[in-house]
Amino acid sequence: MYTKKANLILIVGIIALVLSVFPGAGLICAVFGLVLYAANKAVRTSIRADIGRGLSIIALLVNLVLITYILLFRHLDNAPAWLLSLRESFYATKFYGEFENNFLIDKRYTYISKGLGVTFEVTFFAVLLGIALGVIVALVRSSYDTLKEELKGGFGKAILYILYKICGVYLTVIRGTPVVVQLMIIYFVIFASSNNKILVAVLAFGINSGAYVAEIIRGGIESVDKGQFEAGRSLGFGYVRTMTFIIIPQAFKTVLPALANEFIVLIKETSVSGYVGLQELTKGGDIIRSRTYSAFMPLIAVAIIYLLIVIFFSWIVSLLERRLKSSER
Repeated sequence: MYTKKANLILIVGIIALVLSVFPGAGLICAVFGLVLYAANKAVRTSIRADIGRGLSIIALLVNLVLITYILLFRHLDNAPAWLLSLRESFYATKFYGEFENNFLIDKRYTYISKGLGVTFEVTFFAVLLGIALGVIVALVRSSYDTLKEELKGGFGKAILYILYKICGVYLTVIRGTPVVVQLMIIYFVIFASSNNKILVAVLAFGINSGAYVAEIIRGGIESVDKGQFEAGRSLGFGYVRTMTFIIIPQAFKTVLPALANEFIVLIKETSVSGYVGLQELTKGGDIIRSRTYSAFMPLIAVAIIYLLIVIFFSWIVSLLERRLKSSER
């Protein structure tokens, strides 16, 4: 019974999100999903029920926005007198005048929508680059710390030592200088002849994030009891297989909250891309401000969008954490 209710809440949440193209039906379905979740306390420990509730909340917000847009801005045949009166009153408010001036005239909202797309693009590829660099640097440093006693000289130890020192310099330089300075150095010095601003931003934020990810992962690896290494060796695993199948899976559970925090910081750090002329989300809001000489509405809109992105990402991470914890039982 418990599983069936959790599955039902999940299905209702999915249907509510799909039905958002029909705002009335989507709103009813979203409310139904939230009522189901509230009425069944037993399902609140289920990840599926939590996902369904989250989808219902998203669908509810989407439907409310769409319904508001339809009622206030779309042309409606045979609209009732009270709705026409409401529209006229709304159009006469100072809020609507500011809204129209900042977002509707000359389709200025496109500065924010296009900037949001650029922010997502830069963040996605920078996260991939940061993870790749972070894992490599963390493995080099942790491997040297673990194997330096076992490797009695020779070419292998020399190579590992050189890589260890290079990684140390990388971490010192990247963590010791501001990301905006790194961004400008890469754009104005290293890639001065390139016009690909997105590539420059991805490299700058990915390299910067990689340094912090490396230390987070290395801390997670070192937090795993050394007896786990010995257990892997006793099973006949080499160092690489022990790290791959025993150490890293345990370390990942430990470092997940810190990694999530780093990626949230990375999303917000992309707001400095405007220093190299990249029109991301913050720059889009600033362009509107420069056109209208009104700072409040465009900058508040940008702040709300960042907040919603971070809330959504934090919710996804919390679900993943719960899933990993439940797998330990």
